[in-house]
Amino acid sequence: MLVQLNIHDFAIIRHLELSLREGLNILSGETGAGKSIIINAINLILGGRSSLDLIRSGSGEAVVEAFFEFPENRELREHLKGQGIAFDRELLIKRSISREGRNKVFLNGAMVTLQMLSGLGPRLISISGQHEHQMLLNPENHLGLLDDFSGLTGDRDSLHQMYRSYQTLMEEMETMKKEIGRQEEKKELARFQMQEIEQVAMVPGEDKQLLEEKKRLQHAEELLEIVTHGYQVLYESNDSVVSSLGRCTRQIGKAAQIDRDLTRIEDVLNGIQAGLEDASFALRDYRKRIEIDPARLEQVAERLDTLNRLKRKYGPELEDVLRFKDELVSQMSQMDIRGQRFSDLEGAAQRLEKDLRQKAIALSAERKKGADLFKEVLEKELHRLHMDRTEFQVNFQENLPGEEKIRIGPDGIDHMEFMISPNPGEALKPLSKIASGGELSRIMLAIKSILARTGSVETIIFDEVDAGISGATAEVVGKKIKALADYHQILCITHLPQIASQGGTHFTVKKEVVSDRTEVSIRFLESEERVHEIAKLLGGSKITHQAVAHAEDMLRKGGSREGT
Repeated sequence: MLVQLNIHDFAIIRHLELSLREGLNILSGETGAGKSIIINAINLILGGRSSLDLIRSGSGEAVVEAFFEFPENRELREHLKGQGIAFDRELLIKRSISREGRNKVFLNGAMVTLQMLSGLGPRLISISGQHEHQMLLNPENHLGLLDDFSGLTGDRDSLHQMYRSYQTLMEEMETMKKEIGRQEEKKELARFQMQEIEQVAMVPGEDKQLLEEKKRLQHAEELLEIVTHGYQVLYESNDSVVSSLGRCTRQIGKAAQIDRDLTRIEDVLNGIQAGLEDASFALRDYRKRIEIDPARLEQVAERLDTLNRLKRKYGPELEDVLRFKDELVSQMSQMDIRGQRFSDLEGAAQRLEKDLRQKAIALSAERKKGADLFKEVLEKELHRLHMDRTEFQVNFQENLPGEEKIRIGPDGIDHMEFMISPNPGEALKPLSKIASGGELSRIMLAIKSILARTGSVETIIFDEVDAGISGATAEVVGKKIKALADYHQILCITHLPQIASQGGTHFTVKKEVVSDRTEVSIRFLESEERVHEIAKLLGGSKITHQAVAHAEDMLRKGGSREGT
């Protein structure tokens, strides 16, 4: 529960300390006294939006501190542990807003983000005020209330997680589908390019070999003439170089028999002769291979044109073309993998959708069971709150208008709305269309009452839930709020004595001028002071003996005559 609330330099509050107790705590005061400012400060502690306008004029920063004590709360412990916050049944929250725009949040002395505080706030305090009553008019909020009553909140959260997974999967598929669509054109181009290259069936270095062959074919006659002449000069003619050298070598050989010093020269000449003979035979063989073939020249030229065209498109060299083809193969493989991935995702999505639909259908069935009991219990509570002959119903829509197939949303397949008939003989109509302010207050109080035993929030704040009610109805509402205090710490802001008299602890909020500055103050009321405050709520600024006697009687009946 909320034990202590300290507010510094917030709006028109200079310094305020509020020590709350278990049970029903009452805050009263004139309209505009500053009660709503205190609620705004509490909202700040719960992660609400801040504004520089909230800083008291002339001050550098506004600070709000709240100290909580809890019984053993495993859920809260695990939540704080997940955020790295030490917790042992006590929690101190501090939040400051500076004019420089700095927004600091501390949990048990550790600085945390505002997002972390926002996630924690709903676990600490539930504020029920005019805003929440307006939320009751929105059918989108009705499903959550029914689930809370039926104990289906965990099932709904589980389904919501599954739905988020499904949505994430569908988004991934949509992104991949678009990517595959964009790549399909690339794939067609890649397939064409691969076929174009593969049809040529080139090999590395082929272009260079063909260039050599083309050159030989273009100069075949010239080559034949040169080689033939060379062969004749070296070997074939009667006075060929080889013949002349042979004769010379034989003469030197004779001379070497006379002078051994010529043997070396004879050997050299023999080597030269052998080399010339090899060269001659090579020319002879080369001559045999020379082709004068215009058709082959044309083929080579065409093949080179084909290779050069590919080099211009994918080169600049033939090896580059071949590497480009290898890259195309890799790209095509990746595209195929992506297509298979999409197919796998599609299968997973179908299976997840099936599971999601089954879970949503099962949850819907449980909701409809819970709706019957919710109707019964809520009608009883409303009857106790002087809505004696009110009829209530939970109306389910299987399909939204224009939908042929049941659509699955984050909360399942159900679309529902609270229907009510406050007056006998009137048809049930949507709550948003017929409920008055006073009826909304009582309906919300009735819902809070039936959820009280299962609610995990320790502290509930009722901010002027008495709107539109008075007299005997107000007394019934006051007793109902007091009954809620058996399960929760209640902080109730009220203008009605029938409600204020039910409180176990009573504070009055007052706005006054101190040193030419408007300030808000709060004061705990002792026994006699409570009588005076209740009498003032009964009779206004002029307090009569009758009002005092009535106030004492109300406090006596409320069981809260003592301020402590």
